[in-house]
Amino acid sequence: MTQISGQQSLRILVAGGGIAGQALAFWLTRGGHRVTVVERFPALRAAGAQVDLRGQGIEAVTAMGLLDAVRGKLVDEAGVAFVDARGRARATIMANTSGRGRQTLTSEYEIMRGDLVRILHDATKDDAEYVFGKSVDGFDQDEHGVVAHFSDGSSDEFDLLVGADGQGSRIRRAMLPGGTDPYRRLGIHMAYWFVPRIASDSNIRDTYMAPGGRQIMRRSHNPTETQAYFVLREESEEASTVHRESAERQQAFWADRFRDAGWQTERFVAGMRTSPFFYSQEIVQVRTDTWSKGRVVLAGDAAHCASPYSGMGISGGLVGAHVLAGKLNRHPHDLPTALANYDAVLRPFVDKIQAEVNPRILRLGMPMTQRAITAFQSATAVACFLRVPDLVARYSKEDRGGDWQLPQNPAPLGVSRLGL
Repeated sequence: MTQISGQQSLRILVAGGGIAGQALAFWLTRGGHRVTVVERFPALRAAGAQVDLRGQGIEAVTAMGLLDAVRGKLVDEAGVAFVDARGRARATIMANTSGRGRQTLTSEYEIMRGDLVRILHDATKDDAEYVFGKSVDGFDQDEHGVVAHFSDGSSDEFDLLVGADGQGSRIRRAMLPGGTDPYRRLGIHMAYWFVPRIASDSNIRDTYMAPGGRQIMRRSHNPTETQAYFVLREESEEASTVHRESAERQQAFWADRFRDAGWQTERFVAGMRTSPFFYSQEIVQVRTDTWSKGRVVLAGDAAHCASPYSGMGISGGLVGAHVLAGKLNRHPHDLPTALANYDAVLRPFVDKIQAEVNPRILRLGMPMTQRAITAFQSATAVACFLRVPDLVARYSKEDRGGDWQLPQNPAPLGVSRLGL
């Protein structure tokens, strides 16, 4: 630890160069700290499907001064349609663009994950050190520091190690007691990839339901590409383990499960095998009683993954980074106090967004029979005819995340570690 302009500068290692890790680098360097971000992928991981910002996540981006950059990359998604096997919209819920209330199924701040990653990287690359193609395989710590052991056989000492390495976090696994299971499983699985866009693909997201708890979504993010999503309601060992197998095995699994689903299944399965991007995952929440141990702390999905169905996964990562960096910048001389305050301030927000995910409600949206699908579509059509989703969104007092208030800026904008 060194002194910079009367403040203590920490040497901080962030494991994971995703959204939460880069947001941390943004605020920590502005707090005067020396930050190294290690990412196991050989280059910036600027890929992925469409994500959204809501509530406090929009406030966090605004505090960073990056809202205009985000607006310049927004995806035009006007609403969500529930379609039948012939592609006819049975009900459509439009985005809430009124500027008040809460967002609907789609947000007015929809953006591709890769674009958001690049925006954050451009804002941090001159102040933080980035090391690609390298990961933290383990660590040792005492009261003086934490020694990180890297995948290339090297080691180095830091004042703090941050695990921002996703829902499958290696740092979390090493930090928590053996046998700890941090996952709340929802019995739902998802895969997504890109296919060529065709003339009928619009800026309305299509959602199609097939018997057997199957759902297909189509959303288009640019003039040439469309995203395809297969979602499956299944509780089986095969479904839970396939995500750790090869891409070829995963694709075979999804093709088999959806082979008779109807609608545009054949188009999407054919495109899956030639897509430049493919990802398969189990939908889970990460829940732990503690986010830190000594000089090691968790952030983003590694600490509190809320699942894609919360609508607050990306926003949660940005908010968590905002809070953690703020506490570290204010208490660099007292890590136990900083990390305890991080937990105390952020946990009510995390509890709120995780509680938004109700497995029973999710299962209603993934019916097992055609009769249940027809009933769901009919009820949704009536609600949309009466403008219920629009009115509920516009006149809701709170967005997801409730009335929890984002703390003040973690560090003054325009101040970097090089200028302190």
